[in-house]
Amino acid sequence: MSNQIQGETHPGVEAAPAQTRGFRLNHSMLRVKDPEVSLRFYSRVFGMSVLRRLDFEELNFSLYFLTCLDEGSTVPSETDERTNWTFSQVGLLELTHNWGTEEQEGRIYHDGNAEPQGFGHICFSVPDLQAAVTWFDANEVEFIKRPEQGKLKDVVFVKDPDGYWIEVVQPDLMSRVGK
Repeated sequence: MSNQIQGETHPGVEAAPAQTRGFRLNHSMLRVKDPEVSLRFYSRVFGMSVLRRLDFEELNFSLYFLTCLDEGSTVPSETDERTNWTFSQVGLLELTHNWGTEEQEGRIYHDGNAEPQGFGHICFSVPDLQAAVTWFDANEVEFIKRPEQGKLKDVVFVKDPDGYWIEVVQPDLMSRVGK
């Protein structure tokens, strides 16, 4: 049995203040040009489900909250309860659609990896990296890096329809990287 730690210590890391107990990362947001295209990609290629859609008519945008549900997961069917439940989850992906962007030509959002760099990527873990690569090929997913390419082996990068980078890893292969 391994010992449990409360996180690694590094310069700048402070003990979590008591006032932050119960804080959790709920979601990360990506702007998408065309929700139909992005929802098809994330649901088909990555098996994500939409937990909740929120429309803001006065501000001309919609939010879609997605996750990969575990088999047997139960999502509340009543709208208010499902909204509250959605905002209590961990690690969701929020896709934000600013109405009208689907009519614009080409990719319209900065992927964070071109200059000036900023945001880098989101990441999915998969049980079998080679099977995932085969699945991505079958679904014509755009690759940035395949597992055998580059110095960082057994790590994949693909692009979503808006050009955002998605890292894909197999957890039991990650102990070999970044020593």
